[in-house]
Amino acid sequence: MSRRIVVLDGYTLNPGDLSWESLQALGECNVFERTPPAQVILRAAGAEIVLTNKTPIDRSMFDALPELQYVGVLATGFNIVDTVAARERRIPVTNVPAYGSQSVAQMTFAHILELTQRVGQHAVSVREGGWTRCPDFCYWEAPLVELEGATIGIVGYGRIGQAVAKLARAFGMAVIATRSSGEAGPGEGVEFVPLDTLLERSDVVSLHCPLTQDTHHLINEARLRRMKATAILVNTSRGPLIDEAALAVALNAGRLSGAGLDVLEFEPPRTESPLFSAKNCHVTPHIAWATHAARQRLMRVAVQNVENFVNGKATNIVN
Repeated sequence: MSRRIVVLDGYTLNPGDLSWESLQALGECNVFERTPPAQVILRAAGAEIVLTNKTPIDRSMFDALPELQYVGVLATGFNIVDTVAARERRIPVTNVPAYGSQSVAQMTFAHILELTQRVGQHAVSVREGGWTRCPDFCYWEAPLVELEGATIGIVGYGRIGQAVAKLARAFGMAVIATRSSGEAGPGEGVEFVPLDTLLERSDVVSLHCPLTQDTHHLINEARLRRMKATAILVNTSRGPLIDEAALAVALNAGRLSGAGLDVLEFEPPRTESPLFSAKNCHVTPHIAWATHAARQRLMRVAVQNVENFVNGKATNIVN
């Protein structure tokens, strides 16, 4: 009998430039671009296998879906699924680890370089006639900062943190980091320090840790005050790691030089986010993961997870 597979929100992974054929080969497959929470039970009814990216699956949904046998998350983070309720039902929940490490590291440095070299700002200025009106052969609208010799502090030294460290060393930066249990041991040219020490010493602080109860608002008012006024903060991990109101205050007061954020606490963000008007704050719409190469890897591993489950050898189980 054909298995019923439902993808609740497939658009961000595959807006049309990838193929679902390999997943469709595993059973009767329905792919929805987006699913409002109120329609999850209706659309997943009768499905043995459900895949989700950011559509929540909570205890009430598990209770209402008796045929459900497997949940696959089309991402690394899996906090949108009630893994405790799934475990009680003996339903494995899987994720896709490490598919986007290089892409996220690349976006991390895109933010760092924008905040230090101001490429976008100056390109806009030139387009608006600033160079044409300039009496000199060049000009700059803000101080330009060289990375050679600067210190980057990496909060979380997993696969992405290690990829960022590799790029930082190529720029001649000194690398310090924090790490959690289970993360990599000492790496070449990396010094491990406590978080508060990292914040005090770093010229760039880059966040690469998971979102847990312990890391929610990890960067708060008190910790922002430990950072150098000339430092910049970059977050390509999870939005709630930062107290956004406190960050906006620090930026506007000149207690922090700048911030580059690819994630926010609410996504899509609330229109009144204080960071949209904060000084020297660059926000991108959660796209660090979304290069074509990374999404290809994500699709391949997500489908392999399903195939392994079907064959009785489930992989990448998180619960």
